[in-house]
Amino acid sequence: MPRTQFVAAPPEGSDLKQISGPATHWIAQLQRQRRDPTGAAFEDEAAYGPLYVLNMFGDKWIIAGGPEAAQRILMNKDRVFANGPAWAPLQGPFFDRGLVRLDFDEHRSHRSIMQQAFGRGALTSYLKDMHEIAHRHLSKLPEGSVAEGNPVLMHQHLQRLTLDIVLEVFMGARLPRDEAERICGATMDILQAGGAMVRVAIPGNRWWRGMRARKTMAAFLADRIVAARENPGTDLLSMLCQAAGDDGDRFTDQDIVNHMIFLLAAAHDTTTTTLSGVVYNMAKYPEWQKRARARSLDMPFELGYDELAELTELDWIIKETTRLCTPVQIFPRAVQEDTEVCGYFVPKGSFVVVPISVNHRRPDMWSHPEEFDPERFSDERAEHKRHRVAWAPFGAGAHKCLGQHFAGLEIKTIVHQLLHTFEWEVPQDYVMPLDMSATPLPKDDLPVTLRRR
Repeated sequence: MPRTQFVAAPPEGSDLKQISGPATHWIAQLQRQRRDPTGAAFEDEAAYGPLYVLNMFGDKWIIAGGPEAAQRILMNKDRVFANGPAWAPLQGPFFDRGLVRLDFDEHRSHRSIMQQAFGRGALTSYLKDMHEIAHRHLSKLPEGSVAEGNPVLMHQHLQRLTLDIVLEVFMGARLPRDEAERICGATMDILQAGGAMVRVAIPGNRWWRGMRARKTMAAFLADRIVAARENPGTDLLSMLCQAAGDDGDRFTDQDIVNHMIFLLAAAHDTTTTTLSGVVYNMAKYPEWQKRARARSLDMPFELGYDELAELTELDWIIKETTRLCTPVQIFPRAVQEDTEVCGYFVPKGSFVVVPISVNHRRPDMWSHPEEFDPERFSDERAEHKRHRVAWAPFGAGAHKCLGQHFAGLEIKTIVHQLLHTFEWEVPQDYVMPLDMSATPLPKDDLPVTLRRR
């Protein structure tokens, strides 16, 4: 066992426990976490307890495992846990002043304005565009076979599709393919920069590419904000340009740039990750593809807002996919005051992390947690309701993902169309390899055998 390190001792007479953990160098620790995050977490929890400390990015990070700790931190009823200072070391400057980096009253003010672009009325207006864009893409999807050496690389196709949806629905912009690819590349550079080992800008490295991409996105958005203010449409950017809070406050152009960079990156990346996971699981477990298709074929090709909620089996599959491959795997917070979590002393100035992807595999919360079993989300079993935050891929509390319903509509619309039009499979022994340096992505772009029905 490695040497042990400790967090600050609890106040005398408090009866709180002191947090300890392995004194492993942060680079070695980060590599260990990326190789097997769940195995490493359970190993450390067994050795040091549900709260333990790791060296990460040159600092000490307290890992707070289990649903009780997650609820205490994410619900944040006493407002001692802040988002912004905790995400900054992980994300760098790439999402400065985005919603995820704001806290307390300022966060509530900005979120209330943004909420107008994600309410039911707005989502309903986006849905027809989602359907049209998905149909445009999927109608051109090629057939191919893994066995014949011409597989369809589904992740690439899904990535292009989700990019076009966020550009057209969020911004009303149908871009030429080369321009769309440029913006896609900038978005991916920003996301990948957050996982860089070398966190200074050296020409050509990840951090430098992320800084360059942030400037590209800011310039791209600035031009479109002028047009959206002068001639507003029904897209999300136009809504943000026109929306006002209860006190009449509106976003500045820079506010909109900051929020849109984060929204474009988050909506594109996390949705593509989940879509790829859903397509993989439905290929790996064809009985679930068959069950979901039977439901889809009983319904119209173009579904309305309420009809999408009737895709029961698909809903279970999406939830099980996000349990097993959670797009945002951790929720970090910065501690503003000395506090307590599950009987442990957590000092002011420390960072705490809720390892939500690990919580999604806890054997004390889930039956056979490593198995793909969508029926665990059925009303009869409802394993996700064993605790308020047993399943929380979108977070919880004031910072719960604003776009979760948008993402759900988008994923269901796309997969519903796929089920109507195609059948797909992967070799029986195929396991999708994941790049875990940022959002989990298939290293091989998910090659499948795809045939039109």
